[in-house]
Amino acid sequence: MTDGTPRTAGAPEPAASAELTSLERTALYKSLGNPLRRRILDYLGRHGEANSTVLARELGESSGTTSYHLRKLAEQKLIEEIPEKSGGRERWWRSLPFSHTAPDPATMTTEEYAAAEQLALLKIEIDSRLFRRAHEEYRGPQGWAQIQRTGTWMTKSDLHDFVRAYHALVDRYGHPDDAVPEGARRVNLRFYAAPDPVGEWEGEPTGP
Repeated sequence: MTDGTPRTAGAPEPAASAELTSLERTALYKSLGNPLRRRILDYLGRHGEANSTVLARELGESSGTTSYHLRKLAEQKLIEEIPEKSGGRERWWRSLPFSHTAPDPATMTTEEYAAAEQLALLKIEIDSRLFRRAHEEYRGPQGWAQIQRTGTWMTKSDLHDFVRAYHALVDRYGHPDDAVPEGARRVNLRFYAAPDPVGEWEGEPTGP
């Protein structure tokens, strides 16, 4: 499970993401699995900045509620305050570059696994809506919505090289928030790889 919520193109992955303890990962998954916090992160990713009042109006919540969740997101370094815009009780926030790859579920504690599973279910729901939108908004190969589905033979090493190349392509063609060219739109990209079950082609026992 990889979560890029939201990641600025070209920005390096925070080194701390690989050094989280099980307790820290559990807290992170619980935060990212909270629907309102996901909506806050999505809004900041799209609009760049906001305060609790703006978010309350846009998301249909009270400013006290959005203020609480903003503080919690800041504690986990998913967002940061904008000092030059904040003053008194008026605090403005922006998202931070973020990318995290979850460890093997077999190494997780029961609580961590439960939090990761809840987050995964939320992301599946979000991604399913995006998948339907891509099909509904497809206007041919020259349109904004693009759909690609394929399959091929790879070794595990080939697959890992492909994933690294995919990330390099995102960095190559994406633009950071402070250098968005005219005519650009925020594009949601999803990638997953699911190998065929072991032995499917040769009659051997199937498995992961």
